[in-house]
Amino acid sequence: MTKPLRIALVGLGFGAEFIPIYQAHPNTELVAVAQRDSERLRQVADRFGVPKRYSDYARLLADPDIDAVHINTPIPLHAEQTVAALEAGKHVACTVPMATILEDCRAIVAAARRAGRTYMMMETAVYTREFLHVRDMVEDGTIGRIQFLRGAHHQEMTGWPGYWEGLPPMYYATHAVAPVLALAGGLADSVTCLGSGRVSDELASRYGSPFAVETALMTVGGSPVRAEVARSLFETAREYVESFTVFGDRATFEWEQTAGAGHVLHVGEQPQRLTVPDFAHLLPPEIARFTMRGVYDEDNQHLSFAQGDGHGGSHPHLAHEFVQSILEDRPPAVGVTTAANWTAVGICAHESALRDGARIDIPDFTG
Repeated sequence: MTKPLRIALVGLGFGAEFIPIYQAHPNTELVAVAQRDSERLRQVADRFGVPKRYSDYARLLADPDIDAVHINTPIPLHAEQTVAALEAGKHVACTVPMATILEDCRAIVAAARRAGRTYMMMETAVYTREFLHVRDMVEDGTIGRIQFLRGAHHQEMTGWPGYWEGLPPMYYATHAVAPVLALAGGLADSVTCLGSGRVSDELASRYGSPFAVETALMTVGGSPVRAEVARSLFETAREYVESFTVFGDRATFEWEQTAGAGHVLHVGEQPQRLTVPDFAHLLPPEIARFTMRGVYDEDNQHLSFAQGDGHGGSHPHLAHEFVQSILEDRPPAVGVTTAANWTAVGICAHESALRDGARIDIPDFTG
């Protein structure tokens, strides 16, 4: 490699977590940051010494010194900004979800293929230390033959930005969908979903979604394994959790019921507490420390750390996979086809819930 990959980071709330990772990565240079709020832009760029600052996204995309953009903006902007960046010839990493309508998923897939550029959805759930450890246990035979998978993401979104208010639970389902499909080793080909409970009329009016909880059952292409996902966002009392459980014929991994209670491995019918190691050794030493800490102190903490322990050490793994997939000219682990499938599961699941559990086929994004 003769020169570093030049990256721009767009959106500086949660996105700021990635600034020191890209600055420390041996194969990248963080050349620019972007934020609509000019004062926030100045504060963050000054703090980290980022040379280029943009409040106009179109101007950023016109900058020939930028090879790739990492998008961390509000959900309603993901599709439009992703397509624009791909059409500008940039590689794209984008936080979840890819989009909230199937047409936008198709547009991103088409744009990535036309441009010949990398798209990666930055799904934290498949780079947590728990996921990496369980994946190892599947691969080394500890779990045995997978029989069933269950994912859940329960979170009270009060206090988050206003565009969240009333969001259908399954529109933000990838944190629960991704780990179970990744462990199943296939893409979802159909989904059925039931809505349960009711949110307030005020919340329901924003997106036309009445349900407090949505629960989906997926079929996996080419596999006898089925996977269940439960999701809630508002007016459902429960400690924050992003979790998955894997039922195998030799052992079952069960996510802890409350934070700090400890995960459990059932070997046969005998449960035992499971110690989950960190996976910093998989990373370049320059960024390994970021599996255990972020950029915020206790007085200035992003909600991803106040709720969810900073996504299980996943951030440097995600950045490294994005960078290396580009430099090695290979598809990333969560490439455009996989991202579209994982996102479409939630979109189709919500449609199923509105149709009282009708089975809906997931579109084929592989063609």
